[in-house]
Amino acid sequence: MIFKRLTLGAVAVTASLAVSLALPGANLSAAEDDPVVATVNGTKVHKSMLVAAQQLLPQQYQQIPLEQIFPALVDTVIDMKLAAADARTKKMHEGADFKILMARIEDQMLQRTVLQKQIEGAVTEDAMKARYETSVKDMGNSSEVHARHILVKTEDEAKKIIADLKGGADFEATAKEKSTGPSGPNGGDLGYFAKGQMVPAFEKAAFALEKGQITETAVKTQFGWHIIKVESTRKAETPTYESMKDKIRTELTQEAGSAYVGELRKAAKIERFDLDGKPLAK
Repeated sequence: MIFKRLTLGAVAVTASLAVSLALPGANLSAAEDDPVVATVNGTKVHKSMLVAAQQLLPQQYQQIPLEQIFPALVDTVIDMKLAAADARTKKMHEGADFKILMARIEDQMLQRTVLQKQIEGAVTEDAMKARYETSVKDMGNSSEVHARHILVKTEDEAKKIIADLKGGADFEATAKEKSTGPSGPNGGDLGYFAKGQMVPAFEKAAFALEKGQITETAVKTQFGWHIIKVESTRKAETPTYESMKDKIRTELTQEAGSAYVGELRKAAKIERFDLDGKPLAK
């Protein structure tokens, strides 16, 4: 078994589990899909609690099949419910510190819930497809170049290499021998790249070359001096919707959350103070 037991000492796991149990259960289609998996002094623990709990655990635990993590999750829920019941008998839930903590958790859960609703409304399949169409509209007209380069530290080194290349030296062999860049062992091969993927000076020089051409003068960047050779050019391939879907979902999610909070801030009266409680200078 990958791990034998989660305990209350596993802070990150238990904290995530506690949060998940405060949220609605997993989307299980029928009552028979959500059986009782344990009882603790008569209190029922449902499978949906464990499913929701696993979704909020650290990434390495989310990858484990539920059947394998099931005993550990059940043990953790049992331990948590027993400790919580004991705390209630000691009236710890009536303490001022506990009430402050619960108010903070309530705010966090309300924030999570309202943001989720905003995101669900904004990040629809139609919105994602519309963003995709906008993103790829001009991609069919863009080009990519397949280039090699030789990177050296000084302009004098670069000039000597250019002279050698003009004299018939093989570019790939020279790159393997003299280039200080990470692509040197591969003959300076950078593969295909589009505009916006390289530093401006390098990109400008590379896209100005025809197939088979080598830069007449070295190109200086923050990395050193480059001698560039273009192997070939091609029209950029348009990525599929499926390949961009996750990226688009992330973008729309971030935008929806930022827009929502931004509108709330515009409508609010907010005052800021420094660490001593004094108003900040405007």
